[in-house]
Amino acid sequence: MQKYGELDASYKAAGEEQGIRKLVDEFYQQMETLERGQQIRSMHTESLEVIKDKLSLFLMAWLGGPKVYRQKYGGISIPMAHKHLVVTEQERDDWLYCMQEALKKQDYAEDFKEYLIKQLSVPAERIRQVSRDI
Repeated sequence: MQKYGELDASYKAAGEEQGIRKLVDEFYQQMETLERGQQIRSMHTESLEVIKDKLSLFLMAWLGGPKVYRQKYGGISIPMAHKHLVVTEQERDDWLYCMQEALKKQDYAEDFKEYLIKQLSVPAERIRQVSRDI
């Protein structure tokens, strides 16, 4: 049995494309409704259609699934894509909080939810570090 992070084990644990899109939809719903998500939400355009697609496709590849993001949007460096934003510890933590709340509503195994939030904290922190250099 594969461990999370090996080949496509994480992608499968997330429910593949359908499960990842469901997570992303819930994540942005949390951002829209939670007070802690308001500052993060204000950093996005009014329409979330494209950003939801980008995050979904990025997560699919990042979790070991199909590399569709690159085909559709080109290459990406997550920290550099966010460099224009001011991201403090508070914004980083609020982003992770919204994701954690979204994860609570998914049918994922508890150990996968823990694994995923831990893994997502790495690029979230890297975004904060790059932002700090502005």
